[in-house]
Amino acid sequence: MRTLLICHEGALLDQVAMANWLGSFSDLAGIVVLREKQQRKWQRISREIKRVGWWRFLDVSAFRLYYKLFLAPADARWEAGLIASLSKRYPLIDAPLLITDSPNSAAAETFIKTKAPDLVIARCKVILAKRIFTLPAKGTFVMHPGICPEYRNAHGCFWALVRGDFDRVGMTLLRVDEGVDTGNIFGYYSYPYDSRNESHIVVQNRVVWDNLPTIQQKLIALYDGTAKPIDVSGRESRAWGHPWLTRYLQWKRRARQEGR
Repeated sequence: MRTLLICHEGALLDQVAMANWLGSFSDLAGIVVLREKQQRKWQRISREIKRVGWWRFLDVSAFRLYYKLFLAPADARWEAGLIASLSKRYPLIDAPLLITDSPNSAAAETFIKTKAPDLVIARCKVILAKRIFTLPAKGTFVMHPGICPEYRNAHGCFWALVRGDFDRVGMTLLRVDEGVDTGNIFGYYSYPYDSRNESHIVVQNRVVWDNLPTIQQKLIALYDGTAKPIDVSGRESRAWGHPWLTRYLQWKRRARQEGR
């Protein structure tokens, strides 16, 4: 089974740990590393303002500042420890690398075609063009941090925790299509999370990293053609955005009160 990884530059959990893990059970044909231009970041900000309005975007910005000041240092230490642990479990892989500003660039398209992967794992924030996600023979897949279809788009774990929807805190393995997290679903993954003491970043990472053996089995089944999509007909479908500080504070206050 030939695989290919798409991830962001500086996202070491993906660029190092995910790559090594993929290489432990498949032929990792290559890694597309996204070095985004500042313009793309401004485009994401503009889309979020259109989604929630200026006043609510201030709430989003306040959370980003709060996270940077009070949560990010501890999360960085946790991530470094996880990378060290995973590096002991999975040997270092030397895979061909392409650095580009977009997964939809001509360079990325040529690279993926040349490497001819059976499956592509997309760990990126960019919506893939159809001419890109249809290149691999078995499809392109995302490990979405949220249970779909109820928690599509960004930060699904955060919004499930905020809403007290505790049975839908997890990751969805789905095949990319032309919608936003609307493709066929092949698995849900979670763990006994601690909503009182863990940040949403830790939670949305652990729903992936705590489940690597079972995700591996599913990817092999997708390659073999034995994996079947999960029927989600009749279920609510909703897209979410970035975390709000007001909702974060409500979530943590409730978690302390309930001892959850």
